[in-house]
Amino acid sequence: MSIHIKEEPMTEYRVGAEWWRSAVIYQIYPRSFADANGDGIGDLVGISSKIPYLSSLGIDAIWLSPFYRSPQMDAGYDVADYCDVDPLFGRLDDFDRMLEQAHEKGIKVIIDLVPNHTSSAHSWFQSALKTPVGSAERNRYLFSDGKGENGEFPPNKWQSVFGGDAWSRIPGETQWYLHLFDSSQPDLNWECPEVRAEFEDILRFWLKRGVDGFRVDVAHSLVKVPGLPDWESEDPEESAMNVGPMWDQEGVHDIYRSWNKVLKEFAGDRMLVAEAWVQPQSRLARYVRSDEMHQAFNFDYLLTHWDARALREVIDTSMAAAAHVGAPTTWVMSNHDTVRHTSRYGLSNPGTRPRGIDASREQPDEALGLRRARAAALLTHALPGSAYIYQGEELGLPEHTTLDAAHRQDPRFFRTNGEEVGRDGCRVPIPWVSGEASYGFSTAGESWLPQPESFAQYSADVQQGNPQSTLELYRQLLQLRREYGLGSGSLTWLPSAQGVLLFDNGPIRIVINLTDMATALPDGQLLISSEPINQPYVLPANAAAWLR
Repeated sequence: MSIHIKEEPMTEYRVGAEWWRSAVIYQIYPRSFADANGDGIGDLVGISSKIPYLSSLGIDAIWLSPFYRSPQMDAGYDVADYCDVDPLFGRLDDFDRMLEQAHEKGIKVIIDLVPNHTSSAHSWFQSALKTPVGSAERNRYLFSDGKGENGEFPPNKWQSVFGGDAWSRIPGETQWYLHLFDSSQPDLNWECPEVRAEFEDILRFWLKRGVDGFRVDVAHSLVKVPGLPDWESEDPEESAMNVGPMWDQEGVHDIYRSWNKVLKEFAGDRMLVAEAWVQPQSRLARYVRSDEMHQAFNFDYLLTHWDARALREVIDTSMAAAAHVGAPTTWVMSNHDTVRHTSRYGLSNPGTRPRGIDASREQPDEALGLRRARAAALLTHALPGSAYIYQGEELGLPEHTTLDAAHRQDPRFFRTNGEEVGRDGCRVPIPWVSGEASYGFSTAGESWLPQPESFAQYSADVQQGNPQSTLELYRQLLQLRREYGLGSGSLTWLPSAQGVLLFDNGPIRIVINLTDMATALPDGQLLISSEPINQPYVLPANAAAWLR
């Protein structure tokens, strides 16, 4: 069977030789990856023990979520000391050994940087509480007098992303401090030169140790409109993420230009990647201009539903916006803040992004979600640019959708009185060995969050060597992606049936069937498919294939 295809004009995207332009980067959530000391919380030695696994997967780099000293009120995103390792995860020596072992395998290491806020336990904030109004110590943060006769009301109506007011009052004072997230995370004042100098020193501390880059947490939030004018929104996270006076202000770009200069002090194409929930794509691209950051997470792609037209549109707009500033785009389907895409694709509205799933909410079709997720992997890793994998994605892990409220730890859950389920379901420790306690996550069989029984079938040992497994699918995908240079290639769309995406990247033809019916498969040598091809020239429903 042969299908005649008239090719559309090729869209060219400028690329360079830097490693990060086409890298596959694997996100590690340290407390849920591998526990070497038996306390039920993952650690740096545990990560070191899995370097051979990561190398065999075929990734180019790892990104570690925070492992700094922290009270762990928000799983480490409340940092008390940016230049030390929290004892939960080990010591600086453990980090250095892990970094060395990764580099020996050719794996780059990116670490998380949290510049919008510190922990309330940080020495700076503790000093601020002990000094008077107007002190240099208080100027490092955003303090403001409250409204009302005695300052009993917040300075403005800003709401926390985690729910409730974005202000907390200092006991016995008329002053309040701003926290866009939890009350344990006071926002820094980025108009203060001391803050800017401190973070440049933090960058240099880790760059000197050999890290290859930084993922910058809520990179669009550092600068606020002077005077902190009132702003009300029913949904402070989504409707105001880049339109309110606390998001995406022009001043953030000066900060990242200065950071770009710091990175250039060091050899090796060090990089910055922005977590910036900014729309439209043309505005996000401003973060990756040649003298600022190097990548920005493509959350429009993550948020796109299981729909061919919508996916093609977001791919086109993403690549065009990034190419306009000479940057690569990124492709990401899941991370530690979102319901895993394997489960999102199994919902009645596939791809929608709920704020957590518990037993009282719609339960995904686990098999259908995994089937679509495997097809989505073939789409994602065929696209030019850099791709991100969230730990366990390569195993096909679903969300833990029935986690009991008694086990939840996400501050979102508590600050919204359970109205938001929160992010714990995507942070459950991953399974390594099906027949062991905690599925081999911990040497003592402990686990800081309970794992569902279904994780046994997804464990790495069960999938190892099974050609039909998701783990082996990912290994083959990444090998082919590297072999054919797809990350640094170019994309040519081809005419296709409704609900089907068809395009070329170099010598590879990619077919993604997003419908519930089988579709014709073009001629060519089949390299890989997300589902078995049992009938020649026919691609099953919710499946994808690469052909040469």
